[in-house]
Amino acid sequence: MQLQATISKRISEALQALFNITIDADQLALQPTRKEFAGSFTFVTFPYTKQAGKGPEQIGQALGEYLREHAKEIKDFNVVKGFLNLEIEQAEWLSLFRELMRNDKYGYGENSGKKVMVEYSSPNTNKPLHLGHLRNNFLGYAVAEILKANGHDVMKANLVNDRGIHICKSMLAYQKFGNGETPASSNIKGDHLAGKYYVQFDKAYKEQIEELVTGGMDKEEAKKKAPLILEAQEMLQKWEQGDTAVVDLWKQMNGWVYEGFDATYKNIGVDFDKFYYESETYMLGKERVEEGLEKGVFFKKPDGSVWVDLTDEGLDEKLLLRADGTSVYITQDMGTAELKYNDFPYDQSIYVVADEQNYHFQVLKAVLKKLGKPYAEGIYHLSYGMVDLPSGKMKSREGTVVDADELVQEMIDTARQQTEELGKIEGFTPDQAKELYHTLAMGALKYFLLKVDPKKRMLFNPQESIDFRGNTGPFIQYTHARIAAILRKAGEMGLKVDVTSFDNVLTMHEAEQEVITQLVNYSAVVEEAGKLYAPSVIANYAYELAKAYNRFYQEISIFNETDEQARNFRIALSAMVARFVRESMGLLGIAVPERM
Repeated sequence: MQLQATISKRISEALQALFNITIDADQLALQPTRKEFAGSFTFVTFPYTKQAGKGPEQIGQALGEYLREHAKEIKDFNVVKGFLNLEIEQAEWLSLFRELMRNDKYGYGENSGKKVMVEYSSPNTNKPLHLGHLRNNFLGYAVAEILKANGHDVMKANLVNDRGIHICKSMLAYQKFGNGETPASSNIKGDHLAGKYYVQFDKAYKEQIEELVTGGMDKEEAKKKAPLILEAQEMLQKWEQGDTAVVDLWKQMNGWVYEGFDATYKNIGVDFDKFYYESETYMLGKERVEEGLEKGVFFKKPDGSVWVDLTDEGLDEKLLLRADGTSVYITQDMGTAELKYNDFPYDQSIYVVADEQNYHFQVLKAVLKKLGKPYAEGIYHLSYGMVDLPSGKMKSREGTVVDADELVQEMIDTARQQTEELGKIEGFTPDQAKELYHTLAMGALKYFLLKVDPKKRMLFNPQESIDFRGNTGPFIQYTHARIAAILRKAGEMGLKVDVTSFDNVLTMHEAEQEVITQLVNYSAVVEEAGKLYAPSVIANYAYELAKAYNRFYQEISIFNETDEQARNFRIALSAMVARFVRESMGLLGIAVPERM
């Protein structure tokens, strides 16, 4: 905003006048003042003690006095250790607010020329999406939207894990126990049907292991020699050899799963620009393994398996190709990285994957560097913590995961119950009510999973997430609906909401200044969230803005205000809050209702 640039210029002039320190205004950083101190912008004085020959507090005091006298924008100041907190004149707030109203692109960066690919979701076709996938999808989608807002050219990608031993486990169990069952005949969603047989495989496999152990075999050996696992390995080899029957079954079951995934993605409101499939990338990965052998950066062991030595990089030896010639995850990731770069020559490729794979991505980057690939340096692993429940960790093999579809439905049911109890659907048609419940459920779920720093492991509490009070999605959504009602009333009264509807406001309340401060901070918040890849920064902003507006709403009258200028200003202020709540929540993939 212009005001921040102006204040930076004034500080630059003061440093020159008082201490003979020459520094460009655009090199000076201003921060929002912390809530416990008076002021709107804070300047940190610690870096200038050596040049000024004075302590940080002395520098702050001298700068504050100079600015209060020479800068018309500064009303007052206070110094806390090395932090100079500046209070802004009311006329500046009004000028700033008008500037915000005129700028419908505020918070959106200009075209940076930077190309970024964000890969998220990455489901396996042997099971439906679960709670952990929801955090992944919401995080990936939000990061992509935030990067777009920062002016980057972004492509959203989804790498589908559609091949491998885990897929063969579902296929084999279906072949043995399925009796021709289909999603249509069973009325089971396609991805759930595949997941059902994955669980069945594990159950039957464990029973075989127990039988072998009872017969005197060592448990570890039993795991390798159980007939089911040997059959699954054989099926994988047949798939890689193009066996018609195996490939046809694979296509049939994957087709069911994709229909299921598409329905879930639509329901949770995420999308993708490009899908990649491991079945189409692993062969290219094998070619890169051959290239590495030719270059001498990979090596073969006596059993024929291919490895890379990464001990110089602080890692260890890593398997790239099994002795039987089948690929591992890293093989196909090598192929996918190349395909992605060919499709979209990115400056950065962000992988949204849980922190359990930290080592994997260190290896991938190191391997591609050894091969001299130009895209290696751009690889970035956006590592996030797992989602726990009060009952503990989820395990898909045992069928103890929290299914995404079931959780979303549970959230919708909870939203309906709470909304009806609070009487917030008066005058709604059944379809409008249904849409509201879905909007609130997704707002609660997305906000709860995104408000936590991505790196932190978290505990998900469905009941807490949908509370209409506190730091929740529904609280922010309700704030927007409240403002929408105010704007509708203003419209019915024929009141204008634009910069021409108020020229001057005699007294601006502290709560109004706080709201404007929050609005002004939006641009810096979007920029920070983009640098940190942290939707939690946006979520926290939306909450603080909603909280500031609710304080304003409680303390200051709008329609009972007798001063026409003040009333019009407050309506305009409300409209701006609605816009920034809508935009900030939109970056998180969260819709906000017009009515509640």
